[in-house]
Amino acid sequence: MKELESKILDAEDKILTIERELFTAVRTFAATQAERIRLAANAVAELDLTAGLAQVAAQNRYVRPQFTDSGELRIVGGRHPVIEKLAERDAQRFIPNDVSLNTQSEFLGIITGPNMGGKSTYLRQTALISILAQLGSFVPAQSATLPVVDRVFTRIGAADNLARGRSTFMVEMTETAVILNTATKNSLIILDEIGRGTATYDGLALAWAVVEHVHERIGARTLFATHYHELTVLAERLRGVCNLHVSVKEAGDQIIFLRRVEPGAADKSYGIEVARLAALPSSVIERAREILALHEQTEETVVAPPRQAPMQIRLFEPVTGDLAARIRALKLDELRPIEALQILATLQKELG
Repeated sequence: MKELESKILDAEDKILTIERELFTAVRTFAATQAERIRLAANAVAELDLTAGLAQVAAQNRYVRPQFTDSGELRIVGGRHPVIEKLAERDAQRFIPNDVSLNTQSEFLGIITGPNMGGKSTYLRQTALISILAQLGSFVPAQSATLPVVDRVFTRIGAADNLARGRSTFMVEMTETAVILNTATKNSLIILDEIGRGTATYDGLALAWAVVEHVHERIGARTLFATHYHELTVLAERLRGVCNLHVSVKEAGDQIIFLRRVEPGAADKSYGIEVARLAALPSSVIERAREILALHEQTEETVVAPPRQAPMQIRLFEPVTGDLAARIRALKLDELRPIEALQILATLQKELG
């Protein structure tokens, strides 16, 4: 028994030794063939990628895009590659849309229209078609003529980062700042609902200023979806800005989303109708309509002032002694910010 035990233990040691030697030999041989393995792996990966793209293109009626140096971005019958498949699964028909942007007369499109109308889909499919084309794929469209872009910038959706002290609006502004400070004339910019996370007039002012900055400082091909209908007047003021809208059809108190993007501005956002479709209580819907009608009667048109040169204080313009005395009497260390703003507003009103 002792002799048999010794043979078994020796055999186990020999097995481990032989396995280690074989593994080392295989590893050494593989290392000598590393370059061949790497080249073969790259070839297989490239073949897998191109075969996959070809299969998707053949199955989903994709077309070969054309690239141009003119800066024109023209997509006829563009589709969203993912939402299109989801619509087919649900036995629905995806509505294709055209996109036309250039570097001169129409490079910044302002898109208005109802919630659920398809604005975000239109934005995203444009970005996806541009990315697919530049990675070497056919694209979901009837035809596509595209420029080469250096980067695609997007500001879409709502998200927060509370762990780092960033609210939804702060994240939105941070992402917008990156775009405005980084984008070039050769970029594609996709903006969805800038300014929605703050007060109405604050948000409108920021959205307005962002459009002017992109138009004057960057000049990139841009699609900007918004519910601030006041922005549509920029198409009349700024060369290169155009209005687009997603169309709907009204049938009594019902609305039908046509999901067609057409030239021109929308007249309203149909937010209350969408809320009704979401099954909000009827009492809430009716009250919302009453409040909306009241606000529409009293609402003032918001018009952005023309750009002015920096103000210069006139050296010999007199300041009333009473006003100067009141300012000197203020105890600034004891004022809260809101009180300071109220005093400033009162003084400004008195000065006319």
